[in-house]
Amino acid sequence: MVEQTNLYAQQFVAQHPGSFLAKPGGWTPVSAAEMRTFWGLVLHMGLVKKPSARHYWSGDVLYQTPLYSTAMARTRFEAIRKCLHYANNAACPPRGDPAYDRLYKIRPIIDHFGAAFAQAYVPGREVAVDESLVAFKGRLIFRQYIPSKRARYGVKLYKICESTSGYTYKFRVYEGRDSRIQPPECPPTLGVSGKLVWDLVHPLLDKGYHLYVDNFYTSIPLFQALSARSTFACGTVRKNHRGLPTHPLQVPIPRGETRALTSDNLLLVRYKDKRDVLMLTTIHGNGITPVSVRGTAATVLKPDCIVDYNRYMGGVDLSDQVLTPYNAMRKTRAWYKKVAVYLVQVAMYNAFVLSRCAGSTGTFLHFYEAVLKDLIFSDRERAGRSTSGIGGARVVPGQHFPGVVPHTGKRGRTQKKCRVCRKRGIRKDTTTQCVLVYPKSGSHTYWASSRP
Repeated sequence: MVEQTNLYAQQFVAQHPGSFLAKPGGWTPVSAAEMRTFWGLVLHMGLVKKPSARHYWSGDVLYQTPLYSTAMARTRFEAIRKCLHYANNAACPPRGDPAYDRLYKIRPIIDHFGAAFAQAYVPGREVAVDESLVAFKGRLIFRQYIPSKRARYGVKLYKICESTSGYTYKFRVYEGRDSRIQPPECPPTLGVSGKLVWDLVHPLLDKGYHLYVDNFYTSIPLFQALSARSTFACGTVRKNHRGLPTHPLQVPIPRGETRALTSDNLLLVRYKDKRDVLMLTTIHGNGITPVSVRGTAATVLKPDCIVDYNRYMGGVDLSDQVLTPYNAMRKTRAWYKKVAVYLVQVAMYNAFVLSRCAGSTGTFLHFYEAVLKDLIFSDRERAGRSTSGIGGARVVPGQHFPGVVPHTGKRGRTQKKCRVCRKRGIRKDTTTQCVLVYPKSGSHTYWASSRP
């Protein structure tokens, strides 16, 4: 990021000599320490929501957040954000070239996280494949519309996640309908959706994993091919899916009843709830499990495949649900910048899962805060203990806050001459003074207190 950001800044200044970056002092090369601070502030914006990025540096009492002006100047933050890049634009193959890549701008980020996620963690037996959507409403040839998602419009990612923790093991960014997917060892009988699943689950083949998918991916050829590689699957299936028998699915059955058909290692289950629910599985037998009805003491009998599907299908949604309150993406015309922020936050959640496996007991918020402190203050000595400011607010090092003039022990209130009034030739005393900000001896740490 540091290398490519500095390179793009040079290219931009050369092409736009009249821009603010070309002026004296407009751009200086960013360092690794400064980049860490920049990303710490970007991710912190997911904790503290404000109307625009400039409001984080506002001096207005309604918006004051001293952390930002202490860590980095607003103009410097905007300059880094404008020049933030991950790949050399000059080396990008032109459109029409066989090597052209629509994800070229973030390909290094995708490759890095794709390798790191798979290397750092071995997921449990139950995994799920589903989609996530990064909100983006700008012009983009592979922008997707998914009405079931909260964002509805944006960049789609296919992900395989551990069902119990939501750890993202592997992902793939959707590039358009014309993108060619050629996963290794893929059977030729699979369609586009089957190839997507095969590409995501390929590192886990031959290990006995249980895969859960929705009706977009469920197919008989896919389940048979996975079963041949000791990977078993379960998913909802559409009634008009190719290869399913039609007559048994048209015969009415009462609510709460179950019907099942088998063929080799495939099991087709039809369960009547408010409407028909069809499941295709190579994991389960024709067993049923009593399930409690929400809000009552009654129970109903449901097939094992439906019970397990409801339990294990939410792995992708779990990670998105945890990250949604801390969404750090801001409105921008550059789609790749939003996707990069999303991937960094997914990496943050994955790191949290690893920390829990290592024995950590804190919440994701506690982990998130600890990482932000390391990013922002990693290359400077810690600010030490912060004392409470006005109204109990935390005081950020390097800031000035009003405080009370210390009492001298005499009767009455202790006062001092007001410096502002004295410069105007007016004699006036005050009981309030500016808090002293002084360096700790032998270090570059600054202390601030509402009491001297």
